[in-house]
Amino acid sequence: MEQVLNLLLLRFGLLVGGVVVLALLVFAVAVVLRRRGRLDDVRRYAAPAARAVCRRLEARGATRGRGASRSGGSLAGAAFRAAARHLDDDGRGQRERGAGR
Repeated sequence: MEQVLNLLLLRFGLLVGGVVVLALLVFAVAVVLRRRGRLDDVRRYAAPAARAVCRRLEARGATRGRGASRSGGSLAGAAFRAAARHLDDDGRGQRERGAGR
């Protein structure tokens, strides 16, 4: 029994360590892009992808019958919707966005 618990603890530690390393890597890439002034370009490229993933998750949630749930969908869908809203607001004012329409 003790060996099983040790293996589970080791697996949990490796998973958490991997998530921490991945988060640090993403943070380092964001800092480098910001210092080089390329973060806005990356945001513009990432916005359509975030919107597409958001639409896909919403469609998947609606087909499973969760589209009209009280919470408004899945947690991943909410995270991607928030990311898409953040990427939409790339520093330009509302007048500049509406001027081209």
